[in-house]
Amino acid sequence: MKKFGKILKYLILGIITVLVLGFAIAYFSMKSKSNKNMELLGVEAPTLSQGGISFRDLNKNGKLDTYENPNAQIEDRVDDLVRQMNLEEKAGSMYITMIGTTTDGEPMETPAISTDPITFMMSFILPSNSEMIVRQKLNSFNILASLDADKMAKYNNNIQKMAERTRLGIPITIATDPRHGTQNNPGAALYTPAFSQWPSSLGLAATRDTLLVREFGDIARQEYTAVGIRLALHPMADLATEPRWGRSNGTFGEDAQLSAMMTKAYVLGFQGDSLDQNSVACMTKHFSGGGPQKDGEDPHFPYGKEQAYPGDNFDYHVIPFIDGAFEANTAQIMPYYGIPVGQTSEDVAFGFNKDIIQGLLRDSLNFQGVVCTDWNIISDTQMGEGRAWGVEHLSYKERIKKVIDAGCDQFGGENNPELIVDLVNEGLIDESRLDISIKRIMRDKFRLGLFDNPYVNEQNATRIAGQNAFREKGEIAQAKSMVLLKNDALLPLKNGTKVYVEGMLIPEVFDGPGTLVKNPEDADVIIKRIRTPFDERSDYFLEKFFHQGRLYYSDEEKKEILDLISQKPSIVVANLERPAILTEIAGTSAALFAEFGTSDEVLVDVLFGKIKPSGKLPFELPSSQEAVENQKEDVPYDSKDPLYPFGYGLGY
Repeated sequence: MKKFGKILKYLILGIITVLVLGFAIAYFSMKSKSNKNMELLGVEAPTLSQGGISFRDLNKNGKLDTYENPNAQIEDRVDDLVRQMNLEEKAGSMYITMIGTTTDGEPMETPAISTDPITFMMSFILPSNSEMIVRQKLNSFNILASLDADKMAKYNNNIQKMAERTRLGIPITIATDPRHGTQNNPGAALYTPAFSQWPSSLGLAATRDTLLVREFGDIARQEYTAVGIRLALHPMADLATEPRWGRSNGTFGEDAQLSAMMTKAYVLGFQGDSLDQNSVACMTKHFSGGGPQKDGEDPHFPYGKEQAYPGDNFDYHVIPFIDGAFEANTAQIMPYYGIPVGQTSEDVAFGFNKDIIQGLLRDSLNFQGVVCTDWNIISDTQMGEGRAWGVEHLSYKERIKKVIDAGCDQFGGENNPELIVDLVNEGLIDESRLDISIKRIMRDKFRLGLFDNPYVNEQNATRIAGQNAFREKGEIAQAKSMVLLKNDALLPLKNGTKVYVEGMLIPEVFDGPGTLVKNPEDADVIIKRIRTPFDERSDYFLEKFFHQGRLYYSDEEKKEILDLISQKPSIVVANLERPAILTEIAGTSAALFAEFGTSDEVLVDVLFGKIKPSGKLPFELPSSQEAVENQKEDVPYDSKDPLYPFGYGLGY
């Protein structure tokens, strides 16, 4: 036994030694590359004055170029810049991808030891900041880290300073997925405690309050700009007509007109009436509607690559873009991964589909802004195979050409600009075609004021982001989004009611308005918060972040819920990421709520009548899994005998 213990000790020491040595080798290798990258940078851009005009001399030539002139017309500035850009700079500008930051707001240049799994993983997976900015000439990135506001602002300033030292000083556009929810799902949204917390898009739709949604957009805009984020990779104008779809939570529900109203208000809140130096540009997604996924499976994965239209309802899914996003002049558009089966001249995914991008979006709908692909549709990565659905047989270079030929401008989640350079040098793509896309991309940077001043005040960031007034508005929205589905004369609860609660993060907040008890038998009322059911999957890395598959509770899950709520008059609060099947739970409970991201504190205020519920369902709630399976993927509210119809909601 002692011998075994000795062997085990040496084995563990050996493994630790190998890991430490491996980390050290990776660290010093990346550090050496980083130093070499930094040596390629020039000096910082001085601020000069010429003819009474103060300007940043971004190309460091000592004179006022048109693209540096804050008083020049934007189109003239764009044309002057593009004339000065070389092929490599143009190619790099056609990419936007993930970028790493340290927990202290520094550019991620070396592997990081961090308790945050995202930070640790990204430090090994992603190229260094300097590799992408200096060598690959990229100048658009989406950030994943959720830091304190001053650290996020510091990071913006650090990489803007790095970009300023490049040949032309083209500023960085920092983008992000949604950050204002109450839950964390790195596959679609990023929980950021430094910002105010609001309900999901489904919850915003449940309020039916476009003024509130526009106010949300304006508050989010202020918090984003305070830390340097200038491009929102949202909203989702997709329609959740297929209830099993794992991305339903990011939509405004299944009704096209409701989604259009919400999308318009959302974009206007972020961008304002026109895009300017105070705006956050919106990349509305996913054209031409990513909701009707065959059997509800998501096209992040090969088994979900097909979009189905058994109801011949393709046009319905375009309405939120036409009447919503385009009415608000959304700056940018993102197509989704799926193949719109049988809808175009070839069954290829939206980003490769010329009929969709050039034919419908550009020619028919006259959209002239930036079109950026969804992430990783070209190359295989550690996250999985390239989602080149319908064109899997093409090489990476051929895929890039097809995307550009389709009418797209920018590649999301990729960093292989050398392939675009090769395509031009081989005569397969004309450089003048690149110029069309580059002008669109740079035009937004100019409109956002990034060429004139991309820096933010790090101290002001903390004062602006997450301020009390913003958080209070978010709590008002959380309360307004709650939908009362059933009330057998139980609500609102009387002060002092003895309550037993389960499923809460902060159960003690119930002690005060009510009396919190430790056992169900001592309670007057049982309050149970439940989540939307889903299938646990693990074939692909991202699957853990996608709650998809079944909408019914398993026998074990259902028994646990019903055994509790059958003991006393009970209130069930269902957090709905998708339309869960609540039939038996509704039958057993005395009161039932749907919520879409509501804190325990706000929930207490609603249950005890301090705030009255007013939300309406943004989708129908089906009565059975059979009804779900028999409905059509592209048609709204069409399941047989729904438990609660679209738009349902009680009050008291």
